[in-house]
Amino acid sequence: MSQPDHPPMSDPAERPERASLLSRLTNPRSQGMLVTMASSLAAVLFAFVLCGLLIWATGKNPIAAYQKMFSLGFSGDKLRETLDRSTPLILSAVAVAIGFKMNMFNIGVEGQYLLAMLVGAVVGARVHAPAVVHVAIILAAAMATGAVYAGIAAVLKVTRGVNEVISTIMLNSISTAVVAWLFDRFFRDAKGNDLNVKTKPIPSTGWMPNLAGGLNSFLFIALVVLILYWLIVFKSRFGFRLRASGANPVAARTSGISAKRMIVIAMLMSGAVAGLVGMKYTLGELHAYGQGRPEGLGFAGIAVALLGRNHPAGILPAALLFGFLDATAAGLELKGVPRSVSEVIQAVILLSVVIINEVIGRWYSRRTVARTAAALQLEGVPA
Repeated sequence: MSQPDHPPMSDPAERPERASLLSRLTNPRSQGMLVTMASSLAAVLFAFVLCGLLIWATGKNPIAAYQKMFSLGFSGDKLRETLDRSTPLILSAVAVAIGFKMNMFNIGVEGQYLLAMLVGAVVGARVHAPAVVHVAIILAAAMATGAVYAGIAAVLKVTRGVNEVISTIMLNSISTAVVAWLFDRFFRDAKGNDLNVKTKPIPSTGWMPNLAGGLNSFLFIALVVLILYWLIVFKSRFGFRLRASGANPVAARTSGISAKRMIVIAMLMSGAVAGLVGMKYTLGELHAYGQGRPEGLGFAGIAVALLGRNHPAGILPAALLFGFLDATAAGLELKGVPRSVSEVIQAVILLSVVIINEVIGRWYSRRTVARTAAALQLEGVPA
């Protein structure tokens, strides 16, 4: 009788090498995280070096400018300002990252939070309740507004196949016009000062108080949202289905996951978080809607999410970095460097992240394929 074929026995000297290689292949998460962190850090360093060359080209001393920036940035007032400026960026980045995890590009965060700011201010001015309840009602109204407005893009995508990039860009423009019309036509406070037009003020029970040192307590809400994002998207069964549907809709649909349903849920979640982006200013500073409203936070959140690779562990330091650059822009002006250099640094960081991550990602994929082939060869399996 013929004997069945068996793969050749490996040399005992090769077994430790094979076990080590297989362990690295079967547990690549730690290596992937290190590669991701290294690539993002390299992008930041490259941006500072390139902007230093730009500062030097204008006839200024980049070393002196950076020394002034960092010495000023680590002072007490600037640290507080950095945290304050980082708070809405954390929320904006989470809103964008939720869409990215579903393989969707929600550019409409800008319009969603502006509309939510108006609704939150109007609701807050007309509701009278105990402090915690009052704040909760305002936040719920803002989140519902952001979710409903983001849901328009989701419905257009799943029913008509409209690309969310196009629809959210258009919805941004519509939101700006609608908010301006609603504010001027219905919600402008006729008793207010003409030089500072705004809605009726929110009672003090609807304010977010400042902590010691002037730091607004809304930072803790942003951190809670960041933790919830990690738990829901990365640690729950629903989050796995969401990420699987975004990574491969065909495979997800084959396994029983409705891609269209996940698109709607992801956009509603993204819009709900976007509704909170401007609430730090509504509840912590302006106590109304009007002049002084922030702009550009939705687009800044895209940069923060990309730098943080859509992961909570990356979003937090990325938001702190962008908040630091905004807070220390005045330090550059003291050295004769225009404030716009800070914006250039942010733009270069974003471009560097996209380019470096793409290059390193391709290198890491090639290395993984090569190591997998080597492991199969050690096991006697044809590649």
